[in-house]
Amino acid sequence: MIGCERASKRHAAGQRTFILVSLASTMAMMLDKSFAGTSVPLISAAAVIAIAIISSNSILYSSKNQIKGLTTSVALWTCGIIGLTIGAGLYTVSVIGYAALMCCLALFPTFEIDLKNRSNHFEVHLELKNREDLQRFITTMRTLGLKIDDIEANPAYINSGLSVYSVSLTVRQKDRAKYSSHQEMIKAINTLDFVYYAEEID
Repeated sequence: MIGCERASKRHAAGQRTFILVSLASTMAMMLDKSFAGTSVPLISAAAVIAIAIISSNSILYSSKNQIKGLTTSVALWTCGIIGLTIGAGLYTVSVIGYAALMCCLALFPTFEIDLKNRSNHFEVHLELKNREDLQRFITTMRTLGLKIDDIEANPAYINSGLSVYSVSLTVRQKDRAKYSSHQEMIKAINTLDFVYYAEEID
């Protein structure tokens, strides 16, 4: 079910990945339990390390300087731990862990989006028509009541003919009432004649 939830959102680690992680960790703990008293629980420890390595490999950086796959990575690791608790016979803990994981994946994104929209801070993927327009952009943002915290050039678009940046912005508290949401601010940025394209970075 956890794998289905990830696959429905088009993440690389889907149903089969989560099933295999859970299965492997469950069997690892069962093997360690069968050797109880004769050795240190090396198999389950090795399983945790292996799952951590697999999880870290699912984290990627997109062309927009975004970290992708972080939630899926942590979900894989958590799923492995749930598998260990099943193998250890801790079924109540397993059910509680599973329910908590599903709530985090299925219910919290809506809550997170609401929190982000209420925040005075947001990050924008910005494509300018010319490099010389960056100063105009900075001046315009200040006029609109937005403070620029950081600007980072994106090297992935170096030969595209565009000047592409990741821009961190803060809405001044006194100007917060002007904008109902981040989408409204992005829409205002996209109306500027020297901006080719702008969107919020999740």
